[in-house]
Amino acid sequence: MNFLVIGSGAREHIMAEKLTEVGAKVYSVLTNLNPGLIQLSKYYILVSGYTSQNNLNKIIDFGLSKSIDCVVIGPEDPLANGLADKFWKKGISVVGPVKQLAQIETSKGFTRDLLNNYGIDASPRFRRFNAIGGSSDFIDELSEEYVIKFDGLMGGKGVKVSGEHLKDKNEGLRYCGDLLKNSGNYVIEEKLYGEEFSLMSFCDGNTLSHMPAVQDHKRAYEGDIGPNTGGMGSYSDSNHSLPFLNDNEIATARDINEQVASALLKHTGSEYKGILYGGFMATKDGVKLIEYNARFGDPEAMNLLSLLDTDFASVCSDIVNGCLSSVNFRKEASVCKYIVPEGYGSNPNPDATLIIDDRYNEFSNLYYAAVNMEASGEISTTSSRAGAMVSTSSTIELAEEKCEQGLEYVSGNNLFVRHDIAKSHLIEKRMKNMEEIR
Repeated sequence: MNFLVIGSGAREHIMAEKLTEVGAKVYSVLTNLNPGLIQLSKYYILVSGYTSQNNLNKIIDFGLSKSIDCVVIGPEDPLANGLADKFWKKGISVVGPVKQLAQIETSKGFTRDLLNNYGIDASPRFRRFNAIGGSSDFIDELSEEYVIKFDGLMGGKGVKVSGEHLKDKNEGLRYCGDLLKNSGNYVIEEKLYGEEFSLMSFCDGNTLSHMPAVQDHKRAYEGDIGPNTGGMGSYSDSNHSLPFLNDNEIATARDINEQVASALLKHTGSEYKGILYGGFMATKDGVKLIEYNARFGDPEAMNLLSLLDTDFASVCSDIVNGCLSSVNFRKEASVCKYIVPEGYGSNPNPDATLIIDDRYNEFSNLYYAAVNMEASGEISTTSSRAGAMVSTSSTIELAEEKCEQGLEYVSGNNLFVRHDIAKSHLIEKRMKNMEEIR
């Protein structure tokens, strides 16, 4: 089969690798010259983004010219702008939901209303707003324990939490005003206490196959402080759960994904074909939904595809053909740590450089992200993440050690890594937190 991979980050690099490993031909649509994707692709095109109709039409034309059998969409912007719809209309199958279904990610309000309307008990208290009126009263009602979420896409940076990003109600109301000035609606939700985790499911519109649970680390700096980012790294455990979760919490998250997929079908009449990504929090009142994404998480895709024990091309084919069955993952742990420019998440250093010594592959795998291959052969960074170091082993501890060994072969100027991800002291802190909460 001929596959077209949309996106040019580490998530798409590992997707392309898994497809080519089983003999598929990969073509790519890139927004930066990712050297890993370039090496794996039979041919690629470069576009400036996924918002203009000219770029979307260019992508469609490219797919038609290369006799593409299946498109796999990595990032959220193409989904939000209806690229899947356009390909289906041309008779080309897509792993990734159509625009109407992608609202599960693109509108926080749509998702909360869907859960309410179909009796899925997984939401905190919330209210939607398109004007400032009522915001102050609702914050008071929540005893100033609240979260403000932009009702749209902001690259994982549209959420601000009281006591962490917002020091008082006045700061919260100012943030609401900023969102309104940018023509944005917003949602105010009750602040939850517990531990976050991601549970993703392959979905063919009717059948779901669940993946192992993963914990992402969005805060920029060690100790879970600093601004939110697109993700600094993640880990999973060999039993496909996480050390701080119990069996009932995993079962509940899977059940919520199944209920949501069913509700989407009933609500829209359209089948959700792709990856349904539930971002959850285990709390004293059970598992609660934080948000949904309509595609593989990044970095979580690095953990999950590293452990995938089923032919990824066949999984994609089964999704689009509506015949998905069980998908297998190796019983191993995995750890992913991102290499980023210093200041990533707030004010990334424009002069970061990335130098890779290939000896890293004795311990780990490296996947390139938002970097560019220069004519000189050097790799230049951008303002976003540069690369993901990923390791697997029988335990989290061993996988983390291998990841750190791989990182020793990465050098350059003005780079940063959150080394505490998957360290035993951080995991023990999470386990203790859940023991106290339960």
